[in-house]
Amino acid sequence: MKIKPHELSASEAATHIAAGRLSSVQLVRSCLDRIATTDGDIHAWAHLDPDAALKQAAACDQRRQSGLATGPLHGIPVGLKDIIDTRDMPTTRGTPIFAHRQPDADARIVEMLREAGAVIIGKTVTTEMAFVHPSITRNPHNAAHTPGGSSSGSAAAVAAGHVPLAIGTQTNGSVIRPASFCGTFGFKPTRGTLPRTGVLQTSQSLDQLGTFARTLEDAARLADALAGYDQRDAESHPHARPAMAAGARSEPPVDPDLVWLNLPFHDRLSGAAQDGLDGILGILGPRVTRMDPANQLAELVAVQARIHEYEIIQHQGHVFDAHWDQISDTLKPVLTRARTISAAEYQDALAVKTSAQAFFAEFFIDYDAIIAPSAAGEAPGFDTGTGDPIFCTLWTLAGLPCVTIPLLVGETGLPIGVQLIGPAHKDDRLLRTAAWLQQHIMATA
Repeated sequence: MKIKPHELSASEAATHIAAGRLSSVQLVRSCLDRIATTDGDIHAWAHLDPDAALKQAAACDQRRQSGLATGPLHGIPVGLKDIIDTRDMPTTRGTPIFAHRQPDADARIVEMLREAGAVIIGKTVTTEMAFVHPSITRNPHNAAHTPGGSSSGSAAAVAAGHVPLAIGTQTNGSVIRPASFCGTFGFKPTRGTLPRTGVLQTSQSLDQLGTFARTLEDAARLADALAGYDQRDAESHPHARPAMAAGARSEPPVDPDLVWLNLPFHDRLSGAAQDGLDGILGILGPRVTRMDPANQLAELVAVQARIHEYEIIQHQGHVFDAHWDQISDTLKPVLTRARTISAAEYQDALAVKTSAQAFFAEFFIDYDAIIAPSAAGEAPGFDTGTGDPIFCTLWTLAGLPCVTIPLLVGETGLPIGVQLIGPAHKDDRLLRTAAWLQQHIMATA
């Protein structure tokens, strides 16, 4: 093999493992060597047990050699954001409050990963309670910059070649933004597609799971393995899921129709991000309709914040009350403000959220996807926070599927993603459009 195993995509590695050209042990060992060499500067991992990972990999190899059935992620190492419960690893939620927390059971998606044959290689660093306070993780392209949050370690680990796949969560912009900053693909399926039982709950209405990978098909492949109904999750829907990897591999019957919304907060874009997006819109030409939406659309940003802040107090207020001295000074004022939101204001915000979902259901009758920034620009400096999530807020509130494609470069050479947002429950169609966009832009580069 001309390249090192850890440099393979998940799909490439799975093909080699199935054919007997590569063992899971070789792949996992290569990933562990890469982690040992580079993570001293990146700090992507909250918990890593090399012996346990190699033991899982050896069991995968034995199963394949015995001719037993294997799953779609057989022998492939995956990193988990450290708010996802694992029975054999700590889940510390990015805070000293849970420094010694050891769950008794796996989260539902971990059960599904094990069934799919994945090797759970470790837990990736997250921000404090998956919220606003930055983590210790650095951007693998330049350690002076943030990887974004709150799925900091998951994005950094994939970008650094530590693992081909990782899982994160998004309540505002915590998959798409760090994927953009780190130059990976990030995919957040429609709300309710991936089950959340056993994942830290900060917002029942908004929390969603997502995937990180170095190719679009890999991000979709991981989502396929995690997709399913869970009756314990109130947002999980009891319907068939779209075939997401198949969507990423397919070609649209006709060129897609995209729309660009001129939102008022686009003045936050960096010069390089604006220039890069203008260039892409120019290449796409008549395939993109430019639209000035109603002012109410931008007002959804405040609605998302009201729901998120109200619900984190409802879900985790007892933790904050009991451990106030262990909460960061970054998070404390947010929690204090959250306690001033009334039940009536919260119910009004939920009603607006429902209206937004209905609006987008009608909106996508005429368009295949919205094209939008993934973030304001390249990753800001490490000491300035995790970056502005506003370019993800509307779509997360509405529960729409979103994907970021690493297509642009910033002022200092760091990556910038371009985001596509699609209609709810048509994730395969969104991924098909994303594959078309990537091929179309690269063909003209």
